[in-house]
Amino acid sequence: MSARSHGGKSERRPPARVSPRQLRVGEELRHAVATIFSRGELRDPALAGRSMTVTEVRVSPDLRNATAYVVPFSGLTGGARSPKSGDAELLAGLERSSSFVRGRVAELVQLRFSPRISFAFDESFDAAQRIEETLRLPEVARDLKPREPEDDGTPE
Repeated sequence: MSARSHGGKSERRPPARVSPRQLRVGEELRHAVATIFSRGELRDPALAGRSMTVTEVRVSPDLRNATAYVVPFSGLTGGARSPKSGDAELLAGLERSSSFVRGRVAELVQLRFSPRISFAFDESFDAAQRIEETLRLPEVARDLKPREPEDDGTPE
């Protein structure tokens, strides 16, 4: 039996740790991509007049691939679970512009290799909003209230 399986069941590996270098490079890339967006350097028609922010860039351990998480300032029109066609077109425009962004990032950030950049919507804000709405439901709010001490009949 191998170390990875026990009686037919596969073991789950712990998630890989993110190195400080990955975090540092990711933050540098985030600043560079945000600068490119703020300067209006992208000419794709789907991106015309759309403002967005880069919330995070995650870099692979070999620093050759990166995923930039973006949020349009207007928000996702359909929410994270069901993006509307405008959101899909925005993401498609970003993907079409990824080679241009990669070249501009290579000029702005000094790395041995310029990473291949893909784009994705940052759904964490929508998830946080759903959690907040759930916590405000009356049946959940009732359970979150501090309980009053029960009277056990003994004088204090």
